[in-house]
Amino acid sequence: MDNSQQFARTTVLDVQTSGVSWSAVAAGAVTAAALTLLLIAFGAGLGLSAVSPWSGSGVSGSTFKVGTGIYLLVVAVMASAVGGYLAARLRTPWTGIHTNEVFFRDTAHGLISWAFATILSAAALGAATSNIVGGATQALGMGATQVAAQVGPTDLAVDNLFRADPAAAPATGAISGPDPARAEIGRLLTASFRDGGDLVPADRTYVARLVAARTGLSPADADKRVTEVIAETKQSLDKSRKAAAQLSLWLAASLLLGAFAASLAAVEGGQLRDGTWDDRKLTPRAL
Repeated sequence: MDNSQQFARTTVLDVQTSGVSWSAVAAGAVTAAALTLLLIAFGAGLGLSAVSPWSGSGVSGSTFKVGTGIYLLVVAVMASAVGGYLAARLRTPWTGIHTNEVFFRDTAHGLISWAFATILSAAALGAATSNIVGGATQALGMGATQVAAQVGPTDLAVDNLFRADPAAAPATGAISGPDPARAEIGRLLTASFRDGGDLVPADRTYVARLVAARTGLSPADADKRVTEVIAETKQSLDKSRKAAAQLSLWLAASLLLGAFAASLAAVEGGQLRDGTWDDRKLTPRAL
């Protein structure tokens, strides 16, 4: 018997059976999504216990960011590996399939399970994850989620601009109800920050004069305050932008590692399901 005849005997494909066992994929994906939620809740507790509002206590902000990123990688690998393993281990056995095709299908089962779990987590578990992290934050008395949603960077900038100086002369008068000047300055600052530039000279002069009239500062001090507030706000926005970019990179890395872990674990689960491992026949242990 030549090699072509032997290869033909070992590569018979069962065309009547689907190459994907969707029930096994769904089981692995749901398990991975639930385990992800569990690990995120556990990580939120560990992370918030390491953060302290007191100066000199707890971990630093940079350490906390790096630790959060590493924990995201660990969560992705653990949850995806379990989901991929179950997706391949619980699949329907295939008969008459070449070992290379079995290897590919097992790997595909792990990858599909990871993709299903990722979509499920983003669609159904996003709100649950936000509630876990936000509720734990509010329990510490920080309320960071609500504050961030209600107060924007331009609002804080306007508050700093119109902060009265106790040593300065009294302001020209108080305004009851909504202040149209504050809203106008807020729009000017928002437009300038969105474009990444600075206030035009005419707008800067107008804002400085309005700040001097409302706070009792001298024109020179009012102009200095406008310059300092704009610089501080830009720095804060730049830090937020960099933090969001770093979080996106950590999430992308965790997704890639999760896909790899799910595919690799699916290979092990499929081989154990068929009773083989490293080309060796596994014999069940007698009970």
